[in-house]
Amino acid sequence: MDTVLLITILVVFCALAFDFINGFHDTANAIATSVSTKALTPRRAIILAAVMNFVGAMTFTGVAKTISKDIVDPFTLQNGSVVILAALIAAITWNLITWYYGIPSSSSHAIIGSIAGAAIAAAGFGALHYSGFLKIIYGLLLSPILAFAVGFIFYNIIKMLFKNSNLTKTNNGFRKVQVVTAAFQAYSHGTNDAQKAMGIITMALIANGYTDSTDIQLWVQVSCALAMGLGTSVGGWKIIKTVGGKIMKIRPVNGVSADLTGASVILGASVLGIPVSTTHVITSSILGVGASHRLKGVKWGTAKTMLITWCITLPISALLAALTYFVLNLFL
Repeated sequence: MDTVLLITILVVFCALAFDFINGFHDTANAIATSVSTKALTPRRAIILAAVMNFVGAMTFTGVAKTISKDIVDPFTLQNGSVVILAALIAAITWNLITWYYGIPSSSSHAIIGSIAGAAIAAAGFGALHYSGFLKIIYGLLLSPILAFAVGFIFYNIIKMLFKNSNLTKTNNGFRKVQVVTAAFQAYSHGTNDAQKAMGIITMALIANGYTDSTDIQLWVQVSCALAMGLGTSVGGWKIIKTVGGKIMKIRPVNGVSADLTGASVILGASVLGIPVSTTHVITSSILGVGASHRLKGVKWGTAKTMLITWCITLPISALLAALTYFVLNLFL
């Protein structure tokens, strides 16, 4: 088999594996609050999330195009196929490490940092498209801040509207609404996270001469959507436990507020073609709602641990990818 074809097949396989792992790593993003409040049983929540992740992944391609062309130029990237393979291996490794320890780190940070690290290892810092890369970094940094602020404001509005309502009846009503908001959350997750693997496969197809366009081919979109949906169906119980209970005690009204906030911010980013970390956005939404509900009720120690992980993911994944590139380059 020709070496170029072999590497392309390896990239596609690893990209789908990344999407699958992203699915079970980030299942908590969509369903942790609904499971925590018992709005949905774990089994039903995971099935709902898997289906809506698939639907979301089939809806948009803007984020995929951003990934395929805004970090590096796939048409001119030196040793491009090996760069992409190294990035995927590094991102998968980091995702599995953080999943094992139950830390809700960002798959988006991992893959973006890995692409940058492998590209720099191959062709130096000049390989990066700084305008596009910085746009992505700004999106990753600003979206959690926006989610925190929107969650804080939104929950204050909810409190004001329902301040004279019976607490038990209100919670029962919000528990039913949360089935819909969990579905919306899972849909928005698919519109952004599944796109990243689509963009990576498209980069590999361009780098190896199998296409001359950044348009996302249908087979790429369907295969990535399926991988994400299947990964989601497996579930990531360690991270669900962290997001669903270790940040704050979540009640149905909190869950609805956090779901709507997170889903709205993520979907807005997808419409604009901006890749964001769904983990960061949804966790920040919960923190914003929690701070609005009762500042002391938020377990800031858990939030601090997650923040540290968020900060180190980009540099660690970049370093892992650079080392992986050097190793692969010895054999390919």
